[in-house]
Parts: sequence; C-alpha cells; structure tokens
Amino acid sequence: MSTPSKPIVLVPACSRQLGEHPFQIVGKKYLDAVRLAGALPVVVPWAEEHELEQWLQMADGVFLTGSPSNVHPSHFGEDVHDTTLPLDPQRDAWTLPLIREAVARGLPLLTICRGTQETNVALGGSLYQAVHEHEGHADHRAPDGAPAAVQYGPSHSVAVEPGGVLAQIVGDAPFTVNSVHGQAVKQLAPGLRVEARAPDGVIEAFSVEGSAGFTLCLQWHPEWQAAQNPQSVAMLTAFGQACRRWREGHRGAYP
Repeated sequence: MSTPSKPIVLVPACSRQLGEHPFQIVGKKYLDAVRLAGALPVVVPWAEEHELEQWLQMADGVFLTGSPSNVHPSHFGEDVHDTTLPLDPQRDAWTLPLIREAVARGLPLLTICRGTQETNVALGGSLYQAVHEHEGHADHRAPDGAPAAVQYGPSHSVAVEPGGVLAQIVGDAPFTVNSVHGQAVKQLAPGLRVEARAPDGVIEAFSVEGSAGFTLCLQWHPEWQAAQNPQSVAMLTAFGQACRRWREGHRGAYP
C-alpha cells in the first residue's frame, strides 16, 4: 500500500558568507519543525521575484524562519540604527513579495521571529529596531555567550487574546515562551490581528484577520525542542492540517 504524500512547505533560506563563498542556509531545527507538522520541507534558495509564481505553484504552505539578520529598515522608512547588526537584503528582496502573494492566495503561512517581523513589514507595518531602548519595554534579547539551552530557555509568559487563531489552537490561558529577539513589531500592519502579547505589551503573535487561509506569526521560537512543548506541537499540527487541506483542495485527494 502506498504512503500518502505529504504537503510541501517552502522554507526560504538565509544568505550567509562563509569565508569567500556565499551560501544559502536554513537551520535544521526549522526543517525538523516542518516535519513534525507532518509536511515535507523544501528549502528555497535566494530567488528572483519572477520565479515566485513557479515556487508558489508547488507549495501547500510557507514557513518563514528566524535568523541572526534583521529586516532592512529602509523597508519601513527608517535608517539603520545599529550598523554592527547583520542584515540580509537578499532575503528581504524576495521574501517580502513572497509573503504578500502567499497571503493574497490564502496559502497557509507560519512564521517565526524574523519571519514574523518580515510579515509585518511586507504588509505595511514597522518595527522597533531595538525594543529594549524604548521606555516601558523589557530587554527581549537572549544573554550573550550563553549556551543555546539557556538562550532558548523559558523567558516570560504571553497573554493570549481570546477568540483568535492562537486561542483556538492552544486555549486562552497564558503560557511561557522563550525570547531571542532585539527587534519587535512597532506599528502593526493594516489587516493584522494581535494574537498574544508579552507582559510589557510587546506583540508576540498576530494573524491576518479575515484571511482565506491559515496564518499565524510568532515572535518567539516554538521550533526549539518543539516535540517536548505541547503548545509548539499544537501550533505545528494546526499548520500541517491547514497545509493538507490546501493540498487536497488544489491538487485533489491524496494517493
């Protein structure tokens, strides 16, 4: 008996210079998370905008990862605040139009950290370039030089907004998340709905209100040891189910 085929999820890569050679890379933890969702991850290297249609035609979902790099602030009308922090203009150049097209089509979309910031910017929002420098906001960065288990360890709770996408998946009780980001949503883009906030009011999750498809954008890192975290498992499962529904609706029943 043949095994049912899995939905295909696009995972855009980051641009990274290793010595004299440019690379396109994706962290293994993100690919593992897509597999935990029951989908097949396909790493998409830097793409020309005219190639997006062909990539999207094969996709049943899009998963935007975190990254050490930040979205270039020119995309929300600001100059670079800290020139020592990494940027990835190659990623910006094609993921921003990719996001807009995925949302317009109702393609299932799950985003993490940088991917969440990208989504807000792509749809017309802005970011705090250093959220900890703004009065009333906490420092959401991980401790420098600490082991990954500490950097990605529990940091603060999030308050879930009742009645939203996230509440439908995990319930509306607060739960604890990690915190590994220096930037954060400043002005939420038109048409986006807050799904959760940190104790200092920083937006930790949002969705596209009225979207034809599943969207959930998360500022924390649910992919970190996801299989041991019930909220992470629930969110990835919901994303995977949405991708399967898309596949069935657009490519027919599974074999």
